[in-house]
Amino acid sequence: MNKKVEVKEVRSGLHDRRSFLRISGLAVAGTGLLLAGCSSDDDGGTPPVDNQLPGIRNGVFDLGGGDLGVLTYAYALEQLEADFYTRVVNGNAFGSTFNSEEQQVLEDLYNHEVIHREFFRTAISGALGNDAQDRLLPDLQFDYGSLNFNNRMSVLTTAKALEDTGVSAYNGAGRYITTPDYLVIAGKIVSVEARHAAAIRDLLNPGSADFAGDDIVDANGLDPAQMPSQILSAVSNLNFIQTNFTAMFLP
Repeated sequence: MNKKVEVKEVRSGLHDRRSFLRISGLAVAGTGLLLAGCSSDDDGGTPPVDNQLPGIRNGVFDLGGGDLGVLTYAYALEQLEADFYTRVVNGNAFGSTFNSEEQQVLEDLYNHEVIHREFFRTAISGALGNDAQDRLLPDLQFDYGSLNFNNRMSVLTTAKALEDTGVSAYNGAGRYITTPDYLVIAGKIVSVEARHAAAIRDLLNPGSADFAGDDIVDANGLDPAQMPSQILSAVSNLNFIQTNFTAMFLP
């Protein structure tokens, strides 16, 4: 006797996206103490070279080299993303520019990026110890020029660019991390950034292959990976970051 099987249609909606993003954020939120408690020479990692530590050189802050340089580089990018989403969700027209689903997705991204920023601040400060006051990247200043935060497409397309850049940045920086604990954390964060990119793409073009990044994922199913110098050049071209810094020891 044949049994009829009822197939229920699965719809993408607010609950799915919220679960997708909330779960991804939990993995990183609980890792701050782990990395903050690690010194740069734990677990066989390479100790920082004193002349490549983050800090002011020739009157300008340099991100440094080695593991701490890569972490400081990531901290700079997370400051940008956190600031961007802070301005988005606190805009006077946020409630009228985005529908309720979009608002909640953007609020999730805002919460994640603030966690990432504060995570790196704490982690790098812990690794630097008594030198943190002089060697921690200061709070960067931002100016978004003519970007209209009251325009849905302007905000979402900028968010897409930032999230895609973040994924490529972590993918490219991973090869330069020598401390296993740091590499594990970077892997957790890049997975969150990839979920962000997918969520933004789905808001821009719901139900499409854009969600999977079919325009940037290569034939081998891999996301782009760019070196710090490539990412910093691209970010510099956006002209959002107003605080000068250098990256003399990063590839």
